[in-house]
Amino acid sequence: MHVLTLGRRPYLEVETAMRAHTAARGADSADELWLVEHDPVYTQGIAGRDAHVLAPGGIPVVRTDRGGQVTYHGPGQVVAYPLVDLRRLGIYVKEYVYRIEEAVIDTLWTWGVVGHRVRSAPGIYVRLADPRSHALLEVDAGHPFAGLGKIAALGIKVTNHRAYHGVALNVAMDLEPYDRIDPCGYAGLETVDLRRCGVDVGWDEAAARLARALQRRLAP
Repeated sequence: MHVLTLGRRPYLEVETAMRAHTAARGADSADELWLVEHDPVYTQGIAGRDAHVLAPGGIPVVRTDRGGQVTYHGPGQVVAYPLVDLRRLGIYVKEYVYRIEEAVIDTLWTWGVVGHRVRSAPGIYVRLADPRSHALLEVDAGHPFAGLGKIAALGIKVTNHRAYHGVALNVAMDLEPYDRIDPCGYAGLETVDLRRCGVDVGWDEAAARLARALQRRLAP
């Protein structure tokens, strides 16, 4: 998988390029991983409900063709877009999502932070009180996010077995814009970053670690 570090780019520019790349690739086209930091933007999934966008203010809201509801992208966040051929990897969408989440969990663990899944809520979460705790996560079915903060959001699109969009890992952000939406469609869901977990790391290093984990998990 060829890794491209794009730096800071507007969301629409990168999304347009992803669509074009996916439409143009052939059976022998190499898989790629794009790493980018976006200007502030809210993105809505293809079935996203406007009611989850509470008060965007001056931050633009862009409707996309990925799955999921609304999320925020902004400075201090590593966004990773794997552009991969699932048929060539021999996996289906459910396995693909699982592998991306495993890559995030692997990445967090390099700093001693323990990532968790929540059933039917794609992405990765950490314990707010103790992000390094190894204790078994006991989820209350009535309050599945109690005591948790979301540190990585995931949304993908697959067309003709070719995947694009991807995963966003919060590193050191201004988290206030999340207060103006229901993150991923969940009212009151708290969002955190590595800095809040006690990890002081730069964007470049975080991007490199996530890229290595994705390369391992998405290897043929």
